Amino acid sequence: MSEQIRVDESSGLLEFLTSRLRGWSRKSVKERLKTGRILVNGESTTKHSHVVAAGDIVTVLAIAKNVNGPERRLEVLYSEGDLIAIDKPARLLAVGTNGGGQSHALGILRRQLDLPSSPTMLWPAHRIDRDTSGVMLFCRSRETRDAVTRRWSEATKVYLAVVDGTPTQASGTIDQPLRMDAKGFRAIVGRRRARGGTESKDAVTHYRQLRTRNGRTLLEVRPETGRQHQIRAHLAWLGHPVTGDERYGTRGRTMGLHALRLTIPSPFADAQITIEAAAPRGFLALMG
Repeated sequence: MSEQIRVDESSGLLEFLTSRLRGWSRKSVKERLKTGRILVNGESTTKHSHVVAAGDIVTVLAIAKNVNGPERRLEVLYSEGDLIAIDKPARLLAVGTNGGGQSHALGILRRQLDLPSSPTMLWPAHRIDRDTSGVMLFCRSRETRDAVTRRWSEATKVYLAVVDGTPTQASGTIDQPLRMDAKGFRAIVGRRRARGGTESKDAVTHYRQLRTRNGRTLLEVRPETGRQHQIRAHLAWLGHPVTGDERYGTRGRTMGLHALRLTIPSPFADAQITIEAAAPRGFLALMG
């Protein structure tokens, strides 16, 4: 159940909440702030230092529950204005499919941010593969989404990849065109025209080795373009597929690809926004 509290005197939001929410740990209060579940006069804020004044109404929203059991929650990495970024877990769809019925990040985040009086509107700014973990960006308005996508070519994306074997060069660039085979849902490397006129598109991926162990290598990967399955297809073409990538290599419990860092031009100001998600627990264990 949500709780509303009237402010008696000016103070910082975190200090106000910890003093008024009896029985709550400071960690629990910070978690509600981090996930956008605290409203001041009806507006969500995640800033601990936000100043509340006498007469303000602070609302502490309850965590949404699923009728079939506890709803999973997503870690919010960044929330400012109409931008919100999460750390998407591996094996979770980014958005729903036409078949429906499967849980996905967009739906979970909407429910996580919903207010009692108004559902949250969200648009994905981009997508990452189901078996890839890491930074994924959403927008709370269509206008902001359009502003972000207009300058998406200026975004810098950094991934971590655990691959089978060790590339001959410590660093390099893969400059190989890609096209998607819709039937097999697989990226084909090389400049070939598919039946029906589908042409390959330029694709460039930079990589460098970070460490090698037990026949596997950890790479830092920077895709210069953003083709579907680009990193996975390019590394497989190099002869070192992503560990656990059944589509381009060999099957495994976990695929070794993580979206570590995203930097975009701010749609609000002349500045850059950088969002980072630490590699999930167990990711480096793929190297034994």
